[in-house]
Amino acid sequence: MRVAVGSDEQTSTTDAVVEELRRREAKVELFGALAQGDDTSWPEVARRVAEQVSQGRCSQGLLFCWTGTGVSMAANKVPGARAALCVDAATAAGARRWNDANILCMSLRLTTPALAIEMLEAWFSASPEASEGENIERLKALDAVRAGAR
Repeated sequence: MRVAVGSDEQTSTTDAVVEELRRREAKVELFGALAQGDDTSWPEVARRVAEQVSQGRCSQGLLFCWTGTGVSMAANKVPGARAALCVDAATAAGARRWNDANILCMSLRLTTPALAIEMLEAWFSASPEASEGENIERLKALDAVRAGAR
């Protein structure tokens, strides 16, 4: 599994997430403040992570900013990105299960290292439910809307 991880700030939470991913033997691609010498702002970090996921270079993405809303909004501008801002494990699992989300966004302000690990466990343990296929298929219409808005 290859996971893109980006943030505009390096914190104990981002460090715990990267460490946990490596413990799970994931190949981790770092962006923004998590990458050596990369001081890119959060909108660009979100775009880069979303492109890694939408173009298939990474299977999942994780994004962080102070509230989490900015990176989720920016990532969702990239066709094929389905970023979900989550504040707990149940929401993270639901985003994967019912919406086939492929980018987990977290708030640096609210998310402790322990909570982030709980959310990761829920995120990676869940997969899209077959019964939600029709609903998930509707999400592809968002890409058509984005393409038409250009």
